[in-house]
Amino acid sequence: MAYAVHFGVSVLACWLTALVLAGSRWTWRSPRVAILCWQAVGLAVGLSAMGLPIALGLAAYDRPTGSALWALATDLGHGTLPVGVGAIHLGLVGVGFGIGAVLLTTTVRSLHAAVRAQRRHRDLLTLVARRDPTVPGALVLDHPSAAAYCLPGVKPRVVVSAGTLDLLDRAELAAVLTHERAHAQERHDLVLLPFTALCRALPWVRWVHDAHERVALLVEMRADDKARELHAEAPLAGALRRFAAAGTRITPAGTLGMGDRDLDVRVQRLLESGPPPRLIGAAALGVATTLAAIPISLFLS
Repeated sequence: MAYAVHFGVSVLACWLTALVLAGSRWTWRSPRVAILCWQAVGLAVGLSAMGLPIALGLAAYDRPTGSALWALATDLGHGTLPVGVGAIHLGLVGVGFGIGAVLLTTTVRSLHAAVRAQRRHRDLLTLVARRDPTVPGALVLDHPSAAAYCLPGVKPRVVVSAGTLDLLDRAELAAVLTHERAHAQERHDLVLLPFTALCRALPWVRWVHDAHERVALLVEMRADDKARELHAEAPLAGALRRFAAAGTRITPAGTLGMGDRDLDVRVQRLLESGPPPRLIGAAALGVATTLAAIPISLFLS
């Protein structure tokens, strides 16, 4: 039973940590560290949700979950079960594996849907997009609305609309292109994938959706940081303001768009953020890593 308590406490700790992360503003100054924290919390939640019913079902073995599962497999192979393990307990083990199967299946389905959407859009770009010497390395769509996005994948594409070329000056456009290339280089689509899968697997859990929204914003902030490393704050902030004023923006499925999220917040952050809070970030990362390590150690023991 002690191991089930460990998993239960881990779930509670993940929920509390997610609440703290969601309400913290230091994450805006260290988006990369904050993303790692959210990833660790997400991993811990998934493993703990899977491990809790398994540990309850195998409480009679009084062993860590990994060892208990091995002992159960051995006993089932010999056609025997210890006293205290019955159909209900085996059912709980099945529930745990069922949760794992749902999470894995949802992740695979989310990845498949994203890849299909990206492939369809890549095929569409070959028909309607064009090269432009003023935006080397990017494709241009002849559309009047403001649009700038990254189509991720093995061969990523950065796409801007003709409306964006009219909207931005040269320095702002360069900052936007660097922002989108950062999405491709750091594979932010894969960063978001587990949280998208969690949202689909647990659509009724509010804080899971909040976590997805927070990570999506942090991904944009991380790309903003990469852009301002080369172009400073002013051009990128100016581009974000122009996107906000332009209103309607195009962001197809399976892509990551420059003007998707909280433009005013991102502008304020660019102009006011100080140095990264290294001590707080290190402490938060230590807590999140510990949360992930607990269920992992129980499964491996």
